[in-house]
Amino acid sequence: MNEKQVSGDNDLYDDRTTEDAENHVQLAAGDAAVLAEKDDQAATQTTRLYKRRWIIVLLFSFYSLSNSFQWIQYGIINNIFMRFYGVDAFTIDWMSMIYMLTYIPFVFPVTWLLDKKGLRVIALIATTLNCAGTWIKVTSAKPNLFAVTFLGQFCCSLAQVFILGMPAKIASMWFGSNEVSTACSIGVFGNQLGIAIGFLVPPVLVPNVEDMDQLAHHIRIMFYITAAVATALFILVVLIFQERPKLPPTQAQAVARTIPSEQYSYTASIRRLLRNRSFILLIITYGLNVGCFYAVGTLLNRIILTHYPNEEVNAGRIGLTIIIAGMVGSLICGIWLDKTKTYKQTTFAVYFMSLVAMIVFTATLDLGLWVAFITAGSLGFFMTGYLPLGFEFAVELTYPESEGTSSGLLNCSAQVFGIIFTICQGKIIDKFGTLPGNIFLCVFLLIGTIMTGLIKSDLRRQKANHMARAAEGKTTAQQAYGATAQITEPLTAASHC
Repeated sequence: MNEKQVSGDNDLYDDRTTEDAENHVQLAAGDAAVLAEKDDQAATQTTRLYKRRWIIVLLFSFYSLSNSFQWIQYGIINNIFMRFYGVDAFTIDWMSMIYMLTYIPFVFPVTWLLDKKGLRVIALIATTLNCAGTWIKVTSAKPNLFAVTFLGQFCCSLAQVFILGMPAKIASMWFGSNEVSTACSIGVFGNQLGIAIGFLVPPVLVPNVEDMDQLAHHIRIMFYITAAVATALFILVVLIFQERPKLPPTQAQAVARTIPSEQYSYTASIRRLLRNRSFILLIITYGLNVGCFYAVGTLLNRIILTHYPNEEVNAGRIGLTIIIAGMVGSLICGIWLDKTKTYKQTTFAVYFMSLVAMIVFTATLDLGLWVAFITAGSLGFFMTGYLPLGFEFAVELTYPESEGTSSGLLNCSAQVFGIIFTICQGKIIDKFGTLPGNIFLCVFLLIGTIMTGLIKSDLRRQKANHMARAAEGKTTAQQAYGATAQITEPLTAASHC
């Protein structure tokens, strides 16, 4: 697809502050007025959408799947790995929480590297680490090698740092303005599908058998399958994954490409983001929501087995239900945002429904497994469906800052709250039971819902695209007027003669 649009490179940013001029371009509130005054100076740039964009986002989605599967593969059969390695429940919980802990110190250097080196380098590092982690685990299927399996899990958790912030960046760099939310949802979709498979497959591949040699055999098979998939995806990334399209997909991206790299300062970008009140509120609310999801996912085996003993397989199926429903919710929300651009309203509605679903799940957990399946599905639809909403809303609130940086800060918040909630809820469940543990999460979802309502809907990326289209329309009209004048002027002169 080809389209001619006005970039408005100079017009959008003439009112920037001295600090912004030295570091990075800031979209200011007065940009529309500046653009209206200087339309005649605007230059046009060609934008194009390439079919390859779908290959890029799907390939990312698949290697994200491979990594997220491993996040939950220990936790969902918590009791089996406890017996196999001879460790307690809290130690196995750390096999999931290591994903959260690793993210926090590494997110800032990784987002800096993403801005400096680009998508392809980050993709190569992610798949290399993920592949290495899976093969380390293959060697750890012995009861005395827990340290080795933890090392493998650490490598995979480090790979995750190079994955979580990518969906919004890929969507912005490859997709048109009416596709970015859907593309971001597809990127998140892979992560969710991996978690879904992580809930479903380990209880099937690793049954709770008494014989330790047989159990080691089952665990080794699971590790070999994971390693084979990760290796195949690493090879595909090396051969196929591309940094960015030759021509930008949108005028917003065209403007971003004109910013000289020497004018960009990562630390100045972080400072600007942390002065953005609406974005700070979103960081907190996103962390609360996703942190609750991480806690539920990590502790789901313990929650279900407390009420329904010896139901490891059904615990995995309930986890699968949460994620499948969430994937549907993610795609629906992404398509809805592309059609309506109602970021604030949609984010608030989904957040509120996450709270309602968590309350219902908590209140009905004792009513039977089939009820747990239904309520867990509704919880997943809204809580997991919120993930791409947060990414896209952040990009709108922070444009033209790097999508990787804003996504990184959101994910960092999610990991911090995820660790806190998982530890606290786990201790509450051990001491008081699942009901107080789930009520603990409901309280924080209520706080997050209230804070979401306070976020100001300042859609900067949409404004940039609208102003570019308006400038293009005015330029086209001026060109048409000039052409008409050239035709009519000789005729007028002839009539006077």
